[in-house]
Amino acid sequence: MTERRNKNRGFKQLRVWQDSVELFVLSDKLLKKLPYDYNKPKTNILDAAHSITRNIAEGYCRRSPKEYLNFLNFALGSCGELNSGIISFQKLGFISDNDFESFDSFHFKTENELLKLAESIQKKIKNKDWDENY
Repeated sequence: MTERRNKNRGFKQLRVWQDSVELFVLSDKLLKKLPYDYNKPKTNILDAAHSITRNIAEGYCRRSPKEYLNFLNFALGSCGELNSGIISFQKLGFISDNDFESFDSFHFKTENELLKLAESIQKKIKNKDWDENY
């Protein structure tokens, strides 16, 4: 498979984006066991997980630091939504304590990476250290 690279696809190099993709995959595995009756909330939770990756990528591709930060904040909101949904299903007994602990540990790591990236962008805005040129 050919790896296509350009400046606009640089988000793929970000550890937080790579980890958020893995978080989506992990969430999908956890929720596969849910009964059919829970398809709607399951879909909503998976959408929240997928939204994290999409918002990181979209913000990166906007090339404006303020827009990037805005999309990172959307991603953080989706992180909270994902965590809340998984906690709910764990409380209902659909996710084991061990599986939840694995998820929560990885979610926490990814969320902290996202927070650090947002802080870094804030510093670049404050210091006017951003190149918007292609």
